[in-house]
Amino acid sequence: MDSQISQPSQPSRPGPVSPAASAPHTFQVDLRGLVDLLSHHLYSSPKVYLRELLQNAVDAITARRAEQPDAPATVRLHTGDGELRVTDSGIGLTEPEVHQLLATIGRSSKREDGLQAARADFLGQFGIGLLACFVVAGRIRVVSRSARTPDADPVEWMATDDGSYTVRTLPAEAHPEPGTTVHLVARAGAADWLTGERVLSLARDFGTLLPYDVRVDGEAVTELPAPWDRPHSSPAARRVALARHCHDLFGFTPLDSIVLDVPLAGVRGVAYVLPTAVSPAQRASHRVHLKGMLLTERAEQLLPDWAFFVRCVLDTDSLRPTASRESLYEDDTLAGVREALGERIRSWLTGLAAQDPERLAAFLSVHHLGVKSLARHDTEMLRTMLPWLPFETTDGRLSLEEFAQRHPVVHFTRTVEEYRQVAPIASAQGIGVVNGGYTYDSDLVEALPSVRPGTAVAELDSDTVTAHLDAVDPAEELALSGFLTAARAALDPLDCDVALRAFHPLSVPALHLDDRTARHEQARAEAEEQADDLWAGILGSLRGSAPRARLVLNHLNPLVRRIATLGEAELIGTAVESLYGQALLRAQRPLRPADSALLNRAFLGLLEWATHTDTPEGGAR
Repeated sequence: MDSQISQPSQPSRPGPVSPAASAPHTFQVDLRGLVDLLSHHLYSSPKVYLRELLQNAVDAITARRAEQPDAPATVRLHTGDGELRVTDSGIGLTEPEVHQLLATIGRSSKREDGLQAARADFLGQFGIGLLACFVVAGRIRVVSRSARTPDADPVEWMATDDGSYTVRTLPAEAHPEPGTTVHLVARAGAADWLTGERVLSLARDFGTLLPYDVRVDGEAVTELPAPWDRPHSSPAARRVALARHCHDLFGFTPLDSIVLDVPLAGVRGVAYVLPTAVSPAQRASHRVHLKGMLLTERAEQLLPDWAFFVRCVLDTDSLRPTASRESLYEDDTLAGVREALGERIRSWLTGLAAQDPERLAAFLSVHHLGVKSLARHDTEMLRTMLPWLPFETTDGRLSLEEFAQRHPVVHFTRTVEEYRQVAPIASAQGIGVVNGGYTYDSDLVEALPSVRPGTAVAELDSDTVTAHLDAVDPAEELALSGFLTAARAALDPLDCDVALRAFHPLSVPALHLDDRTARHEQARAEAEEQADDLWAGILGSLRGSAPRARLVLNHLNPLVRRIATLGEAELIGTAVESLYGQALLRAQRPLRPADSALLNRAFLGLLEWATHTDTPEGGAR
């Protein structure tokens, strides 16, 4: 008998319904439009058709074994000539079930009486799963024989992508054993999806961890136990085997492997540590299997954000898939699993610190950023990692523990620019400074007293640095008052003061010091100059008594001493502007437009002076 998928009782597409009719109506479904919706909006790729077939087969076997524990458990796929045949030894269907399940879109055999107790073991929905095959098939033929009523004849359901189907009974020899065979005939342009090579590749990708015997054209697909559950002669052999699995799966050889086991959540798997650094902002993608079937290769919310240095593959029976069964549904279960997996990775780190310092050092040389991210929110992790986490300091690259042992006060800067300004000078004066400008570093330095009682921590500012520099003899400074007046006049428009100190190294002629407050004031003043009257008034009202930047001239530097002897105020101003620009460049500070203009002006001024100064005879030299 022929019927519409949307209306099983109708032999053909119904005409308009009379307004006088009182019988209940059913929605009409454009099957081609629905297939287009599935292929373009629900599923990411036509390849999911094979996952749906495997899910249906596995669910059917699971249902049969719930009633007949010793029943066979096989799935066989056969390819050729643009066709695919999938046969399972599952529960099978009776003729009424065929009408109910295959003719009603979205209806699931898992909801039927008698199977309710086994629902937790099912992967998908038979109705919507079979419908998804129309993404690659123009015709689908299903022959099924029920295991519940073995004396019943097999039943055949045949449908085409125009929405029509037929149902008929067949002789017993057409399907001698209980189970179901699904036969697909490729639609135009989709034959490549049904080739033996493609089907075998997809079956291995989706079904390598399935609990039943799956074969494509006689070739085994399933490989159990899972790589993380296989026995090995030693821990080293286990690491080698898992490294090989990681390379085959993800294309890289891991620094290490972390077995993940959360029994309460039904999660087993492995996390592979990336061999190269990645950005913390880059979302990690993980492979998740649901009861052995690959659910997604792009699970991004599986681990805490700080664990961006690993890639996971795992199997679960508790996490909830979305409607497309291609990602995970965010719920309390997933949140609990995420926390438990994060705890497992944290335990691995602390275990390395206690038992294998060399492997920990190798890991931190690549992924210290991820551990710092964790440590700033986890006091125990900070305490554990304190002797290992590397920081840039004036004493070289050291851990905070080693640096704190050397210096009574741990000074730090909040930006890389501030560190570059003061590091050479502070080091020469015996001031220990940690560069806190990198991601998470200043947070960790400030947290140091919480895990190392008695440690003094202080942010280094321009006043602290200046206070550690040697003052110039008052008589000498008084003799240079004219020079300092000209220098201050030159830099005053840039909101920069000038100071004279003696410090090492001698090769540094000038040091530019400021802090964030001074930079904010500079930015505000610059914006005020460029704003309209209304906005300038608003910015002007925000003007405060912020400290100005400071150019500290090194009285021990020979060049500064020579400039100080110049008698011409304009030439002194040009020379000091040049020192100011050189100090900014030395600190690798971004230049404001005013700074760039000053560098230009100073360069041209010095060039003008060098090439056009009159000789005693009145000529130019």
